[in-house]
Amino acid sequence: MAKSQQTFNKSEKEKKRLKKREDKRKKMEARKLDKETGGNEGIQFAYVDYNGNLTDTPPDPSLKIKVDAESIEVSIPKRDDSDIEEIDPVRKGKVSFFDNSKGFGFIIDAENQEKYFCHVSGLIDDIQENDKVSFELEKGMKGLNAVKVTLI
Repeated sequence: MAKSQQTFNKSEKEKKRLKKREDKRKKMEARKLDKETGGNEGIQFAYVDYNGNLTDTPPDPSLKIKVDAESIEVSIPKRDDSDIEEIDPVRKGKVSFFDNSKGFGFIIDAENQEKYFCHVSGLIDDIQENDKVSFELEKGMKGLNAVKVTLI
């Protein structure tokens, strides 16, 4: 006699499928019944209040603000030349380390105590450690570099 082709797993899947179908049918009938009795219909219209939240009450027309279309700026506002502050590019500092054989060193800024890299190609005067110098900053490959370094 041959074995049944119906396994436990197949029968469980079939039961779940039938239960799902039955639940769906019950929900559909409940929605139909609720609609016929005039139950909860939800919000018919949604309004946006002045904070941007959805409400079911219409906004008060007396609080409406008229905005002139020409007053809306979409781009960055134009600046006057008087708004720009003049920044002195020359800074002062002290040489914390300099190796003449390798041709590089570091300068500590007097204002913010930042260390800046300095290469021999950016020197105007010869410098040694603990010298007071003036310099300008330039963007390098790995950050800001001190250039046009002169002794004070």
